[in-house]
Amino acid sequence: MASVHESLYFNPMMTNGVVHANVFGIKDWVSPYKISVLALLYEMSSSKITLPERRRLNKLILPLQQGPDLTLDQFLKTVEECCPQTAYAVKLRLHEMADGELKDMEYFFSTLPTPFTAFDSEAYKTSVVGLFMRHMLLAYNKLSFSQVYKLYKSLQHYYHSHFSKPGDSLPALAADDSDMDLTSTEDTVGDRADAPLLESELRSDNAPSRGPLSQKQAEYFLARQAYLLKNDENKALKPAALQEELNNMLKFNPDFAEAHYLNYLNSMRVQDIFLSAHSLLHYFDRLILSGNEGKSNGDEGYGRSLRYAALNLASLHCRFGHYQQADLALQEAIRIAQESNDHVCLQHCLSWLYTLEQMKGSESTVLTQDSVKMAAHFCLPYLGSLDIQSLVQQGAMQGKAAHKLMDALKDTEILHWKHSLSELIEISLAQTTSIWRMYGKSTMALQQAQLLLNMSSLEPVNFGVHQNNTEAFAVALCHLAELHAEQGLYNATSEIFQHLKDQFPPHTQHSKLWMLCDLKIQFERHMNNRKYHVAEPLVKAMSALNKTEGLYRKAIVLKALNRSTEAYSILQQLQAHCEKTKCTEIIIRVMLSTAELHWESSSFSTALPLLLQALALARQHHLQSLASETILHLAFTQLMLGIPEQALSVLHEAMEPLLAHGAVMDKGRAMLLAARCHMAVAGFRLKGRGPLDVHSAALAADSLNEAASYFSKLNCKERLRDVHYLQAQLYHSLGQTSQSNKSAMNFRLLDQELQSPAPPVFLQL
Repeated sequence: MASVHESLYFNPMMTNGVVHANVFGIKDWVSPYKISVLALLYEMSSSKITLPERRRLNKLILPLQQGPDLTLDQFLKTVEECCPQTAYAVKLRLHEMADGELKDMEYFFSTLPTPFTAFDSEAYKTSVVGLFMRHMLLAYNKLSFSQVYKLYKSLQHYYHSHFSKPGDSLPALAADDSDMDLTSTEDTVGDRADAPLLESELRSDNAPSRGPLSQKQAEYFLARQAYLLKNDENKALKPAALQEELNNMLKFNPDFAEAHYLNYLNSMRVQDIFLSAHSLLHYFDRLILSGNEGKSNGDEGYGRSLRYAALNLASLHCRFGHYQQADLALQEAIRIAQESNDHVCLQHCLSWLYTLEQMKGSESTVLTQDSVKMAAHFCLPYLGSLDIQSLVQQGAMQGKAAHKLMDALKDTEILHWKHSLSELIEISLAQTTSIWRMYGKSTMALQQAQLLLNMSSLEPVNFGVHQNNTEAFAVALCHLAELHAEQGLYNATSEIFQHLKDQFPPHTQHSKLWMLCDLKIQFERHMNNRKYHVAEPLVKAMSALNKTEGLYRKAIVLKALNRSTEAYSILQQLQAHCEKTKCTEIIIRVMLSTAELHWESSSFSTALPLLLQALALARQHHLQSLASETILHLAFTQLMLGIPEQALSVLHEAMEPLLAHGAVMDKGRAMLLAARCHMAVAGFRLKGRGPLDVHSAALAADSLNEAASYFSKLNCKERLRDVHYLQAQLYHSLGQTSQSNKSAMNFRLLDQELQSPAPPVFLQL
């Protein structure tokens, strides 16, 4: 079967000619660039091209005809990517006309297959190509002799202006182009202001235009850039280049509403508060003046624009954290919507109202539940699904059981697939991944992330955009990176971050996700290796992206550098802040770090109430990974208090979830702690030898070997040095001289390599 793109060239279009004319919007004029497109179409019909190459070229036909004019260099490079043979033939054809005489250009137009008379031509009269050629031939036949000569000279300038390297048979092409205007006082073709436009319309390179655009060119440009900003920001123009292009458009047409809206989207990318608000208000002002929205430009259209303008302004202030201004704009939108009896707008306002309350830290569950009911009443599945997902998020933060949250998400997935809401399917999978990660179920989180990444999008793929550049994909990839890093697979983690950097460059809006994730992984890796001087500079970078995370990491570094007073002050400040914002995970981690500060002053009994409180909070919110880590701290505290049997009993409670879902570092720490508990139960003393319980000593030796395997996987030499030290002491107490000497040699080699004093083994977890 012929592809859809082949039908653009070969098959007649099934709509009438009026629709075609509206699609193209081509004025009765010709230009050097349009002659290049004609040359391409001529070579495609006259030369033998393979089917894959023809399909690739057919995909270019509409962008080349409808899109902005390209320079000759851009045009030839674009064609060459699809079919080098055709690109060379087009070069020769243009070379013959530009280096020949006027009759060569006239001969080219006379040899074109005319859709009027050539019934055997592939360019049907009602096809895309046929209509384009009809417009071009009609425009050419209307030209007077002086205008034909002017067109010929423009073609020569268009071609020869790109010759920059002497000695080439077909010299390299320059980046500049000249304007082409065939209009005059005697011209019947019509006015035109033609200019070289963006190479990025067909290529990734960004070259801003230098002149006014036609209406259709501007609409094509705006539609493409808005689509790319939504689906694949990496392929859109850079913010500065897009701003320059929009300023150029607005200079010639200040009332172009769509240009103001794209300016608003572009300003949001760079967090420009003033320009984004300015552009958004101008968009609605121009929309009202143009009279293109609503039933008419009367009261209904005017009022509709006003209430949605206020609603958009509220969402803008919400995004920038201006809650007071957002609340005022939202109240204004609600008032106007109530006066107009617009229930759909009121439902949008209700959704933003609970979002605003949630951002301010207030309880918004009741508002969210009301929003779900109203969305179902007015048959708004998109808003209803978002409301349910927001309820699930609130439930996860409040400590609801996982099976209740998953049941709620299952109901939303039915809505998603029923209404083909692809974007919400992606968000739901990303949210499920985050929930499983929060609950400490790494296997389920990995499964959900893989499901999202391997899902085929329901959205039509346009402009060569791949549907993997949304926030949901960024979240899933960050979770994958963290899961790989926890298992010591740092090479795979680096590959994931390289992919994230390619898909979400630093200037894009979702880049902060992977930047923070990358910094956290680097920080944990350096802290595990006790490279505190390397981890400390990362704290400032994390604080710029997330103040809470940066403050917590700063306290961790200060504690490691034995600056306990400063660390304790920061932890207390952070705990007070997180209790207001109800950030349970950080609260538990702060409690664990505070308990570690008590260890440093040998106040192990003082740490117990904190650890018990943290364990109760973790179990209340079903945070399995944090509960296991708290149990490790409890077992260590009990060991230091001289009750190793009780510590071993408590440790067994956390061993199963740790080995099933925990990070490699946590597994190693747990096995090392278990070995130390077994050694204490066996009667081992660091100084002096005494009778040992052989069974407990054997269990300790096995645990030390397993801990060494985990730390070796992470290449954590500091921890390995501790393990080899304990192994040498244990084997020496058991009288196993050869094993003791081997462990002592390994300890000696690592100690010489690290060249740093080892902290006391029995005073750290």
